[in-house]
This record gives sequence, structure tokens and C-alpha cells, in this order.
Amino acid sequence: MAMQTATFGAGCFWGVEARFRARDGVLEATSGYMGGHKTEPSYREVCTGDTGHAEVVEVRFDDEQVSYPELLDLFFEIHDPTQHNRQGPDIGSQYRSVIFTYDDEQAAQA
Repeated sequence: MAMQTATFGAGCFWGVEARFRARDGVLEATSGYMGGHKTEPSYREVCTGDTGHAEVVEVRFDDEQVSYPELLDLFFEIHDPTQHNRQGPDIGSQYRSVIFTYDDEQAAQA
């Protein structure tokens, strides 16, 4: 098994986490915050929009079962990246569409 990590922000992390957990080859999907300036922010702090963080899901996956490009396809299926700082009824910079990459190959594919 070749475990890899990917991190995606696609709106409210609970629904995003559930969609990635349901994908074959995903070993773990964990909600959290990333991309801001505050260390270990609380949910309330992130909701103010002052931390700079986005709600994200860290996905650990077996790349022999699911590829990073397949996870990218799922990411784009489950949300509308053209909505600025929102997804559906959730509004705020923490709901922005974002991909955090871990190496040059992921960055090129994203």
C-alpha cells in the first residue's frame, strides 16, 4: 500500500468529509482548518472570517486503489468552485474552494 495525503476545501467540511469517506481507496478523511494565520483556531474563530482559514478535509488514500486525479474529479463533482466564498447556503471565506498540495506532482495535476 502506498498511502498519500491530499487536502481539499469545498464548502462545509461535514458533507465533504462524508463524500470522500465513501470513496473506495480512501483510508481516512478528517475535517479541519487550513490556510490561515491563527494556530489551532476554534470553530467559532474560523466562522468570524478573521483567521484566514478554510474548512478543509485531509484525505489519506491508498494510491493503488484510487489516484489523486480521481480524487480531484470527486472534489469538482461535489461542489461549485465558481461560487466565491460560499457553497449553497454556507457563506463566508471559510467555505472557499481550495486545494492544498503536498508535492509538485499534485500541484501540476490540480
